[in-house]
Amino acid sequence: MNAPEPAVTRILLADDHALVRRGVRLILDGEPDLSVVAEAGDGAEAVAAAREHPVDLAVLDVAMPRMTGLQAARELSARHPGLRILILSMYDNEQYLFEALKAGASGYVLKSVADRDLVEACRAAVRGEPFLYPGAVTALIRSYLDRVRQGGDVPERVLTAREEEVLKLVAEGHSSKEIAETLVISVKTVERHRANMLHKLGLRDRLELTRYAIRAGLIEP
Repeated sequence: MNAPEPAVTRILLADDHALVRRGVRLILDGEPDLSVVAEAGDGAEAVAAAREHPVDLAVLDVAMPRMTGLQAARELSARHPGLRILILSMYDNEQYLFEALKAGASGYVLKSVADRDLVEACRAAVRGEPFLYPGAVTALIRSYLDRVRQGGDVPERVLTAREEEVLKLVAEGHSSKEIAETLVISVKTVERHRANMLHKLGLRDRLELTRYAIRAGLIEP
């Protein structure tokens, strides 16, 4: 009996440089579970393309003419709540990173390492998981510590110490198996902690859980 074909993620790719689009498309179309079904040269074209083509994931360049990737991300998030969004950028820039997360993106991928990170980021986004490169996690932690030093509010403790440990690893993009190995607990226990956190915080999925961790400053260095 043949194994079932893997579900193919339909991708909208937006970048104002045709050469970059071609290179990124080669990376994505080379994977059996990823397929670029629409392309756009700017944010406005991306928003229009999402209306015309059924897509699961939008990969948007951060800086494009007419409408930037961040503006397009906000528009797409509002119009297509189920659409996952990745921001592709040549800028290792904290402000762009924060804006991308606020705009509804589930990941921020640097073009300089797209050949290494992009496929993993796409699959994480489809699973409802965030993708942040290590420097981005550091930036988010530093931002939180700065707020605390300036007298910002520290969130009240809602989660147990163990739940916070699990949440930190979730926010860093680790799988349940990796978390279980790190904390020397079973995968089932990891899943139970995650379910408890979702219930306590009134959240729906791993992506929302990670956004909560970022907002609440629960990620530890």
